[in-house]
Amino acid sequence: MNKYICLLPLLRTIYLVGLLLLMIGLLSGCHSSTTQQPGLWPLYSQGLRQAKYVDLTHTITPNMPRGKAFEPVRFARTPNPFTQQPFDYPTEGVGITSYTLTTDQLGTQLDPPAHWTPDYPAIDELPPTFTLRPLVVISIVEQLQRQPGYHLQVTDIQAWEKQHGFIPEGSVVFVRSDWSKRWADPRLAQGPVFAGVSLKALQWLHGQRRILFHGHEPLETDTTTERVGETWLLRQGYTQAEGVCNLDQVPPTGALVAIGYPKFGGGTGGYARFVAICPADWPYGTSIDVTKESPLPRQAKPLHWDQAAGMRVR
Repeated sequence: MNKYICLLPLLRTIYLVGLLLLMIGLLSGCHSSTTQQPGLWPLYSQGLRQAKYVDLTHTITPNMPRGKAFEPVRFARTPNPFTQQPFDYPTEGVGITSYTLTTDQLGTQLDPPAHWTPDYPAIDELPPTFTLRPLVVISIVEQLQRQPGYHLQVTDIQAWEKQHGFIPEGSVVFVRSDWSKRWADPRLAQGPVFAGVSLKALQWLHGQRRILFHGHEPLETDTTTERVGETWLLRQGYTQAEGVCNLDQVPPTGALVAIGYPKFGGGTGGYARFVAICPADWPYGTSIDVTKESPLPRQAKPLHWDQAAGMRVR
């Protein structure tokens, strides 16, 4: 009996040490749980922060390509109503610009269905869920080398799927033609021959794969006089992107597309910004570098008004 009594202090010590270790473990567990990132933040820190970003958007300028029906774009230095001097750095210490944009069908854009029918949403009525989607890029560059003015066909989509797998439901499909590589020519959009997307291909993408919308590099969907593709799309309640670029710098699968556009009330069209978010090991694009983003770096040359260009340049 006495030998067991002698063991009591040791057992008590073991118990207290064990209890202390248990409390330390619980406290460390609570600490680690509080430092874990909440919600969707891990998606950013573990994926999007390391990704490569490729801009698929043309810059709006006064001499950019436009359709024959539209007047030129004009930029001007906004005048100060009190001094009658233009808001410019040497005179007013600040730059303010006025933009005369003669159409909402200009440059890289997103067409809402209200562009063709008042019964469907305008640009400001599109849902916020358009913000981020899987991106599919289907190239018809080789077909265009054999046949200028080639239009995407259902067989091209099926051949793409044999190589890459099914197109995800709700994704965005951009058709690469490299038409945008000639964007420096202001007469580009007035040419009668350009790469397009056939009506059957559009119907197949929406009917069979239930995509969100498609996009193409030219400023029109097809070369038919009736504009059958755009007519069918928008009168069925679908949207489409036009004037996208840099699709040669985006993988056919595995990327996302970020979508932004101004909310013009009752807008029948919209200037859009599309950015492809590509895997971290993709050779093209720009990675996030917070040291160069806030504050942004000083540029080698200052902005100044160029009368010949009709805009501020460096």
